Amino acid sequence: MSKTFKALEASEENGRFNLSVIEKKFEDLPEGDLLIKVEYSSLNYKDAMSASGIPGVTRNYPHTPGIDATGEIVESEVGDFKEGDKVIVTGYDLGMNTS
Repeated sequence: MSKTFKALEASEENGRFNLSVIEKKFEDLPEGDLLIKVEYSSLNYKDAMSASGIPGVTRNYPHTPGIDATGEIVESEVGDFKEGDKVIVTGYDLGMNTS
């Protein structure tokens, strides 16, 4: 597996909001739970609100928008899921700890 991956990142500097695709290292991800190879994802209206800097939507910047995805488990620390399982994830602070 590659040592890096691409991620969409919303950032804020001096009241100005920006979206960019960045390279991130797997080693910089927080430990725990699951690592999912995302096959499909979507951006919804709250993601657009976050990227636009609308108050109350995003707790901290930089932020990885997107809370809905489908993919395959590539690493698991959760007994109910194993490598190779296909999953659908939605909500529950997905991506909140990845920036």
